[in-house]
Amino acid sequence: MNKGCLLGIALMLLLVTAGLFAYFNQQGDNETEGIKTTKPTIEDVVKKTVATGSIKPRKEIMVKPQVSGVIDKLFVEAGQLVTKGQKLARIKLIPDQVSINNAQSSVELTRMRRDEAQRELTRQKKIFDQQLDVEQARANLADAKQEEERQRNLFNEGIISQTDYNQFKLRLNIQQAAFDNAGIGALNSLKQFEADLDIRQQEYAAAQDNLALLREGATRNSKQVSNIVVSTVAGMVLDVPIEEGASVIERNNFNEGTTIASVADMKSLIFEGNVDESDVGKLKEGMPLELTVGAIESEKFAATLEYISPKGVEEEGAVKFEVKAAIKPTSESFLRAGYSASGDIILDRRDQVIVLQERDLIFKKDSTFVEIKTGEDSFEKRLVKTGLSDGIKIEVFELDTTMVVKVQ
Repeated sequence: MNKGCLLGIALMLLLVTAGLFAYFNQQGDNETEGIKTTKPTIEDVVKKTVATGSIKPRKEIMVKPQVSGVIDKLFVEAGQLVTKGQKLARIKLIPDQVSINNAQSSVELTRMRRDEAQRELTRQKKIFDQQLDVEQARANLADAKQEEERQRNLFNEGIISQTDYNQFKLRLNIQQAAFDNAGIGALNSLKQFEADLDIRQQEYAAAQDNLALLREGATRNSKQVSNIVVSTVAGMVLDVPIEEGASVIERNNFNEGTTIASVADMKSLIFEGNVDESDVGKLKEGMPLELTVGAIESEKFAATLEYISPKGVEEEGAVKFEVKAAIKPTSESFLRAGYSASGDIILDRRDQVIVLQERDLIFKKDSTFVEIKTGEDSFEKRLVKTGLSDGIKIEVFELDTTMVVKVQ
């Protein structure tokens, strides 16, 4: 091998060595320059749990009819505001002919009883006016008075003894009491016949009302027509689940009846949702909620937790507990019943505290460390104490906003 080849090989090795040195030096510089740092900030830390559910009115009333029949006319539609007592629908009655016949028979029977009671009362009034009930008692009293007077004269003349006279005086008192009792008995008898007539008249009126109710849906003296369905509360009509021409059933002890309309006060709304069992133990009544409604994502709604179910329900392998929260009224947005919503329940919070990202901490056993920058390329591991965490940000002590912390 000649001298020129050796020199070429040496030069090539020198170039390769220089290139490798430059490459590794650049890599070292890049690692130093690639260290990321951050500074603690002052922010609020809020620890929350989420409940998913929907918006519902606090009180929703299902209005049902008092009679069965067919819907003849609907006076309202969903979304309309109504007042208490406002007409919702009119029902056309379809009376049962057997019931009509029985009601007519009852009217005729009670009319006959009323007429009989009227005739008997008229007869008793005539007897009372003529004092026929007390005539015998009056005659007995007159005889007793006459005899007592005659015996008193004999006693005064000394013909009879005091004992004999007292017997006739006692008889007079007895006849006087019998006469008084006869008058009272006659008056009581008359009042009894008057009461009996009043009862018969009420039975007759009730039979007539029952017949009118079957035929027309209302009684003669009723101010409210039973085939007119009215709202029992003031509020908004949420739903009218029937249409004109549909058959409806009255509410009674044996069935719930057909719902004509549902009415609710939309100014008093609640959030009903479910919370996982792992978080329910941290909840207390009165905690604030921040509601996010799916249909109104740009706005948050404030609420207050007012109910936590004492019993959980298993759903898809997890136990859920029902919670309810009162929504604070707002005039900016209209909340509709049935909106899906999620509620952030604030478990704890720290306002305007020094925080770091939880990822920038070094957790080792029971201690927590951060790496503080002490020089151009040097960092010092320092022990710190931590406070509340929301899972991303964490409250830290013994740091200030001027310190530079290495990003882990």
